Amino acid sequence: MKVTMLLGAVACAIAGAAGLAQAQTPAPPQPSVTVSASATATLTNDRLQAWLRAEAENASAGAAASQVNAAIAKALSDAKAFPAIKVASAGYSTYQVNDKAKAQRWHVVQTISVDSGDFNAAAAFITKMQDENGLLLSGMGFALSEKARHEAEDSVTQQAIKTWQERAQQAAQGLGFGAWRTGRVSVQTSDGGRVYPLARAQAMAAPAAAAPVALEAGTTDVTVTVSGEALLEQPRIAR
Repeated sequence: MKVTMLLGAVACAIAGAAGLAQAQTPAPPQPSVTVSASATATLTNDRLQAWLRAEAENASAGAAASQVNAAIAKALSDAKAFPAIKVASAGYSTYQVNDKAKAQRWHVVQTISVDSGDFNAAAAFITKMQDENGLLLSGMGFALSEKARHEAEDSVTQQAIKTWQERAQQAAQGLGFGAWRTGRVSVQTSDGGRVYPLARAQAMAAPAAAAPVALEAGTTDVTVTVSGEALLEQPRIAR
């Protein structure tokens, strides 16, 4: 009786160890393939941003500042006649200039930013600021408005997802699988459309009379990329 019970215990132990070993054996990894797809829409830029500055040099820091302050105050006042544009202060600096050719003096610079979706109004304002107010154009650039960009991204995202699905289907079939399902997938949008200022013009080089500003908005590409795993199922048995 004791021998029988002992043999039974040993058999149970062996079965338990076998079951534990089987439980600890990792399942084979899910076969997968990484697929990427992109879609792009080209849109005409609908926003303009420019930077205008007033500069002055004087042996007196106060006198230079007064000259610049007066020029910017007039510019901000004149901007009220252009309701289609937004004008804001964008920077102010004062520094001392020392060189052997000239006496010690102070250089003061103040900048304003111009933002508008009405290019004609912006061009007229910028021309007026250069011609009548003596301001200098530091830079100008074009971009998409947030509304236009978001609408384009929504549309392009759907195109990119559809293309991704088609490629996942083709990859599954090409690799010998009858079906697939979506794994981890990421959707990324491009970072285009930023406004980059042009190189700053030579200081104190204001023209006697500025020609009308010519504008060409150009275009911006809105791109959405979809990338991720297609989990492969139903492998076909080769005959």
